[in-house]
This record gives sequence, structure tokens and C-alpha cells, in this order.
Amino acid sequence: MTAPRIFGIAGWKNSGKTGLAVRLVEEFTRRGYAISTIKHAHHDFDIDKVGADSYRHRQAGAHEVAIVSGTRYAIMHELRGAPEPTFHEILARLAPCDLVLIEGYKREPVPKIEARRLESARRDPLAPTDPHIVAIAADHPVEDTDLPVFDLNDTAVIADFIAKVTGLP
Repeated sequence: MTAPRIFGIAGWKNSGKTGLAVRLVEEFTRRGYAISTIKHAHHDFDIDKVGADSYRHRQAGAHEVAIVSGTRYAIMHELRGAPEPTFHEILARLAPCDLVLIEGYKREPVPKIEARRLESARRDPLAPTDPHIVAIAADHPVEDTDLPVFDLNDTAVIADFIAKVTGLP
């Protein structure tokens, strides 16, 4: 099996990463591509509702809980003190697709675009210290860079750039 095409979206909290990721998924899907995403959370998150059967299974000590319906399925894996899986371990669990968009995972050595907004939690740029950032998408003018700079909301142009960088046909 060939390695999937991967492209990342990096940036500080409230930099517009999620909005850009959602718009890119919509754009690539509209173009007929199968897109998967991986989102890294830096906090204790839960996709399960307190009191739901699957929540009760996890609370009881289940290692993995699969929820399956005619519409979707999810497998929740409790680490129970084990180390967080690596990016590549998670990537290996995804079904084949045309492109995997990753949000977060700032330090992974994959091509990525840096999202910047004036309202971000932090404004110090990531690009100068990350050689894997190949472009910047911002809601304001960006000076002092040799990288391509896109309007954060110009989704189609950013998608064209990602397709070119990843070799998406």
C-alpha cells in the first residue's frame, strides 16, 4: 500500500485552523476526493456523553469501545496510562483515502500551512522555526517571508496549492 498524501494545518489557538480545515474538506470533497482528517487535541477530550451506554462501558474499564450504527461507527480507545500513540500509529489506522489533512501536530515533519489571525492567542510566527511550513494563510498582510501567503478565506486557491504540493491528481 502506498503512503497517503498528508498535508497539515498548524497555528496557535484561535488562528483559524479548524475553519480552514473544514472549508478544505468541503472543497476537496466537492472536487471528488476522499479526505480524512486527524485532529490533535492538547487537552483531555471526550466524544462520549456522560450516561450513554458507551460511556458506561468505558467507565467500567473497557479498553476499546466500538459504537456502530447504519450511519457511522466510532472506536474509542482508552489509553489508561499508556503513552499517546504516535502520529504514524494513528495514520496507519485510517482507511485509504486521497488526502489526509492534519490539524495540530505542529512538530510533525509533513508539509503544512500556517494559519494566522489577528485574534489568535499568540502571534509569534511558527514558519521561521519550522522548515516544513510551506505557506502562510492569514487574515492580515504578512511581510518578512519568502513563503507564499494566502488570504485565510481563499479556500479554493489554498486547495489548489495543497493539491500541487501533495501531487494530488
